[in-house]
Parts: sequence; C-alpha cells; structure tokens
Amino acid sequence: MPNLLAMSFEGELAPSFTLHCLDAGRTLPDGWGLGYYPAGEPSSAILKEPAPPQGSMRSQLALAWEQVASSLFVLHIRHATWGSLSDANTQPFSRAWGRRDWLFAHAGSLDKKPTEIPGPFEPIGSTDTEQLFCTLLNKLVAMKWKNLAEADLDAIVSWLSELNEHGGMTMCVTDGRDLLVHADRRGAPMWIGELTPPYEKIAIGDVDLEIDLTKRGAKARKGMIVCTEQLGALAGDADKAVKWRRLAPGELLVIREGAVIEQRSTGEPIHRNTVPRLPRRAEARTYHITHRTVYRYTKAIERSQHHLRLTPYHDRYQNLIHHDLKVSVAGAARDYEDVFGNRVKRVNIESPFSEMIIEARSTVQLLDVDPLGFGPLRVSSTIPLVWMPWQRQVLDPFLLPQELPETELAELAEYAMSFVKRNEYDLLDTLLDINQTIHKEYTYLQNSTTLSTTPFEVYVNRRGVCQDFTNLMICLARLLGVPARYVCGYIYTGPKATNTVQSEASHAWVQLYLPQVGWKGFDPTNGILTQTEHVRVAVGRNYLDATPTSGTIFVGGGGETLSVDVRVEPEA
Repeated sequence: MPNLLAMSFEGELAPSFTLHCLDAGRTLPDGWGLGYYPAGEPSSAILKEPAPPQGSMRSQLALAWEQVASSLFVLHIRHATWGSLSDANTQPFSRAWGRRDWLFAHAGSLDKKPTEIPGPFEPIGSTDTEQLFCTLLNKLVAMKWKNLAEADLDAIVSWLSELNEHGGMTMCVTDGRDLLVHADRRGAPMWIGELTPPYEKIAIGDVDLEIDLTKRGAKARKGMIVCTEQLGALAGDADKAVKWRRLAPGELLVIREGAVIEQRSTGEPIHRNTVPRLPRRAEARTYHITHRTVYRYTKAIERSQHHLRLTPYHDRYQNLIHHDLKVSVAGAARDYEDVFGNRVKRVNIESPFSEMIIEARSTVQLLDVDPLGFGPLRVSSTIPLVWMPWQRQVLDPFLLPQELPETELAELAEYAMSFVKRNEYDLLDTLLDINQTIHKEYTYLQNSTTLSTTPFEVYVNRRGVCQDFTNLMICLARLLGVPARYVCGYIYTGPKATNTVQSEASHAWVQLYLPQVGWKGFDPTNGILTQTEHVRVAVGRNYLDATPTSGTIFVGGGGETLSVDVRVEPEA
C-alpha cells in the first residue's frame, strides 16, 4: 500500500477512495488524510483522521461524498508514529500563503530536522515533515514567490538537494494549481502513472487501497498519478489507460492540469526529450500538384450542377504560378469568388454521363517561411480575447461552435480551459499546446469516423482523421473566443518532409485569427504550424464551405463510386 499518493488531472474528476486497510480484521494504519481543491478554488479541503477505527465514518466520505471532486488530490496513509496520534501530526499538512492553500505530504523521515528558516511559518505538531514544509514555505516567503509558477525551479532543486542530505525526500507539494513531486535521491521508490483516454471505467489499487476514477461519472480526462508503490489495475480499462514508470532517484517533476510541464533532478542528470513548439524558418518551395477525381454511376446522370473548389489561393504567402482545370463532361461553366474568398467553378451539365473525370493541375510557390515572424504578441496576447463590436460582427461565423448538446459543449469548454490554465492564459502557448496535444494523444485511424462525427465524439474516442482533428480544434478555439476556420488543401509528405499523413489525398487543417496578426495555420494532425508544405485551396466555417467538389443531381443517377488521387511533387 502506498503511503503517499498525488494526482493531477486536466479538469475535475470525482474519484472514490476505498480504504480497505480499515476493514474488519486488518492492521489499522496510524492515520490517513486526503487533501483536494473543491471546484478549482485556491482554498483546500482536507479529510483527516489520526488513529482511525475500523469502518471509519470519515473514510465513507472519501468513498461516496460527491463533493470530493477536484483536479488535484493528495492522499497520505501513515504507517509509523512520529509524535502523538493527533491531527497536528497527520498528513497532508496545509498552510495559506500567496492567497492560496498549500498542501504538503512526505514519505519517510529525516535523520535530523532541517535548520529552521526565519519566517511566518512554524510547525504545530512534532513531525519533521511539518518542519520541512515550514522550511520550504519560509524560503518562498523570503524570495517573495507566491506560487510555484513564480518560483525559480533551479533554486528549489538546490534546496531539495540540500535537504535530501538530512534524510528521505520523497515528497509532494502543491499550491492548488501546480503539483511538484520529488523522488528521494537515495533511491526510495516513487512511481508515476500516465492516465490517457479513451476509457469508460478505471479502478486501480491493491489489497489495502482502491481508487475508482470513474465511479461518479467518467470523463475523458488525462492525468498523472504519483505514488510510492505502483498500483495495479483492478477494473475496467486501467491496464491499457495507465502507463507506469519508476522515477529516477532525485527526479523532480512539476505537473499542471494532468501534464508534466517541468522536469529536473537533484541526482544524476535526466535526458529530456523536448520537441520545439515553434517552427524554424523555412525556405520558399515550389510544388507541382495534380488532383484527379473520378465519379462513376451505375445509372447515367442526365442533369446536374457541380461546384469545384480546386484553385489554390494566390496571396502574399502563396503564389499561384499556373493552374488548369479540366472536366471530362462538357457543360456551361462560370467562375466566381464565394463569400469566403474561394475561387469556385460552377458547371451545369445537361448531357447524360456515367463517368466524370475532374483533373486540376497547379504550380504553386509557398512563401510562408516564418509563420511566427511577427514576433511576440503585444496586444491581446492573453485569454480571454476582447473584440470590438464591429470585429465581432465580422468574425461571428468563425466564433460559433458547432451545435451540440449543452452538456457536451460544457465538457469541451472545460477541456479547452485546461490548456489555458496549463499555459498561464497565454494565447499563443495555449493554441500551440492544443495543436500538439491532438497530434500526440489522438490516433489517426482511417475509416473510424464519418462526415457526421462530432467534435465531442472525437474527443471522447481520441481517434479520427485530419477532418475530425480539424473540427475538434476549431470547436475548442471557438469556445475560448478565438476565431477559427476550416482549411482544405494539400500537404507535401515526401521522404524529407516532416509530415507523414495525407500524402495522396486532400488535407484539412485550421486557421486561427490572431489579433493584429491575421489568419495563421495550425495542423493538429501533424502537430505543426503551416509553412512551406501546406497548399491552401479553400476555407470556410466547416467542411461543407470548403469541400473540393460538390454537386446536385437533378435527373438520373444510381450507385456512386468516388476515387481521388492527389500528387504533390516539389520542383527539382
């Protein structure tokens, strides 16, 4: 049974904690305590019980009380006696600093108490753990750091390294937003489990402790579970949804909204696999593109109308050098520009056909070599964005999320806000995080969805194709008040390209409107910003506004088959 456990989730969960160690006939622990932050408030709540009786009534609250819901939990089960069995000597400990409650829990003991640091915090009980907690807080006070985000992490690493000389330093501390955990440098075990959706039911634990993460309602939340003993899968999808690893001696992690945002070590250096969020400057590139679409029908079409959006954009980021569009069936054609600025060819056909071949050949030079060349955002760089009334009127079509049940939109909004909180309300960091998270945590799986698949279904099942990931990111961005539009086009995925998806079909991605910058492309399927590998053809509120080919059959027609072949080749 772990005596220290901490959990951080992206958004609130309401797990149940069953303390089987309090069952009849079991050897009782000296005490237990559960700390959490109800409704995401900076004020904590603690269920604490020294010398618990068998069948404890307080433990029933941890099992069934619906108010035990939070994005952060700290659980400590006391196995050894340090001082008297009292609330003052039972973890986790809580103190208020910087207009928020801090929680602290510690596994093991120190050989000697740390040197007292002058400050407002003094221990109430007799444990070296509380003395350690007060020492850390007094150091923060001396530096005027009111939360973990403000603190110099390297300084904290130095403090913990020094304290580890006095004894075991397997510990965790949280300010209600960030969770800092440290594995004892001397090798006392500490495990971390990464919780990854999708899942419907998850229960983990051992003979003494059971944690059911979904008993009071399952949500597609990712998270991190840190404990002194690895917990086994007890029910549901726990064996595949929770991946465990042992922390290295001295490893220190800062976890926010269910994701590790910082990693350090008080022991041996740790190799960190970091992927740069910001793209490097690219060179302008020219591509020759062939888009061939073939429609076949079991019964001839006698009269129909078709809309073709196959002409790439021509603007300061994309130079259309040549374009030729041919349709195998003759008809009256007219070119025009639709309300979204797309170049459209409308073809009215009044002669019978059972096969129609549409072939577009284009040569395009891509010039968007530095998509973030505008530099740091100086105006409206944080969420929420504020739009002037006339801006709102123009942007409204790109600010309204898809119509979904209110409960689904509420959960997606909570999911979107987890990215905002993780990135301290910074606009660009939040959008980059969403873009990369969809790429890393969602599975690209062809034929797993349809045109009617909703963003909520994609979010719950964590799979789809480029269209689904685009729709999800559009929905999340709009829920955060960031204008988003659907883009249809092509992507180069040759052997030297950084992308591997959508090489022989049209591709979809998102453009987001950044204040005083303009529309910028984000590709959640590949987790990158668009540069000189994405060719824009059409944009709109959704797929229907930007679909490459669409039409209406007025007379005739039967079973339809469609084949599409796209070739994107760089100029030699």
